[in-house]
Amino acid sequence: MEMTDVDLLLVTDKPGELTVASTDDEKLVHAVWMKSNRICLLSMRRSILDHLKSGLLTDCTAKELMTAISERYHVSSNADIGSLLQVLFNMKYDSNGGVRDYVIRMVDYQTKLKALKVDLPDTCIVHQALNTLSPEFSIIKTNYNSQDESWSINDLISRVVAEEEKLKKEKRSSCFICCWF
Repeated sequence: MEMTDVDLLLVTDKPGELTVASTDDEKLVHAVWMKSNRICLLSMRRSILDHLKSGLLTDCTAKELMTAISERYHVSSNADIGSLLQVLFNMKYDSNGGVRDYVIRMVDYQTKLKALKVDLPDTCIVHQALNTLSPEFSIIKTNYNSQDESWSINDLISRVVAEEEKLKKEKRSSCFICCWF
């Protein structure tokens, strides 16, 4: 949009109404701004589903329409915080996918919460991850709980991934032994 000055109305205020005394430069700025507004409105209205358009402003600038849409679909940050915390604290590792991805998903929720001004310390994520891992990772949990120092998230990831690899190797060798007999 920027290359064709379509975004002009987003970065500049609406120019004043034209008068008989308006200069050629003012007329040009007004014409370019009006074209930018018209193109943005067309683009926005075409991209909004018909049933969502009802009740939106019809005689307005694109900037005003964007404001109206954002007000209509504004979600309370408290609702976002509640949803993110609920998802984070209800996560359980189910052995589908890797344990690294599981911990990184938790960190992603931590980052989203931080953007909403809810700071969860890394130690909280480490504890939550360890508490929700499957029983196969009990050695890692015991190892962590027996130490005085806390692990960083990167420490946790490297240790649980190493344990996951060890468990996979043990599972393969036990399958091989079972199939052998």
